[in-house]
Amino acid sequence: MAAANPSPILPSYFIFMFFIIIPCATALPDEILRKDIAGHLRTDPESTSKASADYGNLVRETPSAVFYPSTIDEIISLVKLSNNLSTPFSVAARGCGHSVRGQPMAADGVVVEMTSLAGNGAGVGVGVRVSWNPALGFFADVGGEQMWIDVLEATLEHGLAPVSWTDYLYLTVGGTLSNGGISGQSFLHGPQISNVHELDVITGTGDFITCSKDMNSELFFAVLGGLGQFGIITRARILLHKAPSRAKWVRLIYNDFSKFTRDQEHLISSDSNGPNYVEGSLITDNSPPNNWRSSFYSSFHQSKIRSLLKSNQGLLYSVEIVKYYNDLTADTIDEELETMAKDLEFVPDFMFKKDVPVIDFLKRVAIGDNHNSEVHPWLNLFVPKSAISDFNDAVFAQIIRKHNHTISGPILFYPFNRIKWDDRASAVIPDEEIFYTLGLLHSSMPDEVENYEKLNNEILEFCEKSGRKIKQYLPHYKSKEDWVKHFGSKWDSFREMKTKFDPRMILSPGQRIFNSI
Repeated sequence: MAAANPSPILPSYFIFMFFIIIPCATALPDEILRKDIAGHLRTDPESTSKASADYGNLVRETPSAVFYPSTIDEIISLVKLSNNLSTPFSVAARGCGHSVRGQPMAADGVVVEMTSLAGNGAGVGVGVRVSWNPALGFFADVGGEQMWIDVLEATLEHGLAPVSWTDYLYLTVGGTLSNGGISGQSFLHGPQISNVHELDVITGTGDFITCSKDMNSELFFAVLGGLGQFGIITRARILLHKAPSRAKWVRLIYNDFSKFTRDQEHLISSDSNGPNYVEGSLITDNSPPNNWRSSFYSSFHQSKIRSLLKSNQGLLYSVEIVKYYNDLTADTIDEELETMAKDLEFVPDFMFKKDVPVIDFLKRVAIGDNHNSEVHPWLNLFVPKSAISDFNDAVFAQIIRKHNHTISGPILFYPFNRIKWDDRASAVIPDEEIFYTLGLLHSSMPDEVENYEKLNNEILEFCEKSGRKIKQYLPHYKSKEDWVKHFGSKWDSFREMKTKFDPRMILSPGQRIFNSI
């Protein structure tokens, strides 16, 4: 598999895109205005402005209209109508708009507001329905428009819960399954795309298809991690397990990278008595112990960590471990944690503990109210284990230290087991048994974005020059050639699935895979 091409993007491009809204260049075709679904289309500036932006606030592309469906059939009608036109209009499904590079946008096309299916009780989307059968055990049929927080709350009413999560739960099911869906549980259960039994999908031709590993499997695996290129997910059948009630939540501090990664890899290789969640992160002066992802540490603990940070040239590492338990295991949980931690090589006296309800742990990440005024030039990478030592030397110890004054946001770095990923899915990962994810979750004001793009591009340039097979997660590229390099051996299959399920290239143009500029 080829290494990801960095495709450096001029910072001035992003500044321009932040301040300038691309005007609507074409009107809706008359055919759509004569259809029954026309009543669900809005072209007012408030609707189109909202659909022209995402959480990143880096790109703005204005659609001709925004579609607010009340039924799945209405989305089918919209896609079929586009197919029947001599010049089709593009269609992009939008969940909560938490992409960062314009992925849910459709310039001059139609953006489908999927959350309209929930409709505050008035819509007739799938919702969340918990069931059981002998073959699958417990599962939930979940609308693609549902947020994971809705899934959690609905399944907990039955004493059940999904096993794989994202750190932030206010994302839609269809959105995360189109990418992967990762967090600290993924080493154990795989990403969210590895925990799906079945999907209902509206393809780019307007066909409504139910698919699974055994039925219409080409579409099933294409859609999982397929970046919205082959269909719109309207239902997912999600694996459920019995929900634990509480969580022992531990953070350990390291001043040595080798010990930091060695202990993480030891933890993710543990047997059934091991942790339920493992995430590593970096601590710097401007990526402090507490941040918008978590307020774990007391003021006394923060002061203690800052003193250690100062004595270690402004760079520390942290491993976050969670072990779930319930009433039956309450008497043994502390002993299990002690056993788990006894051989770990963290800095002595730098273990910090909490005991919380599981729902409080899962809901720990919240996005502040000021995100609408900020830009978020995030960078997410998958780094093979064989590259992490060089990566630390070049990226963490040099590039990030050099840019420390501009770092503003969490820096995540933690491992996965490749065996927990299904290679038949469209998602692209390094070809090694253990690989790490790097998440640089920057936040800045618009006039500062150039500094963050310089940092990102330096990291991407290192990845390219090193020859390591590093891949982008939540990828963003400017050219088709870069996408071909990204998908590597999967490209031919990816292109064939596009031809089969969206031959007129209607869906998700904001990804810029088949319409690269």
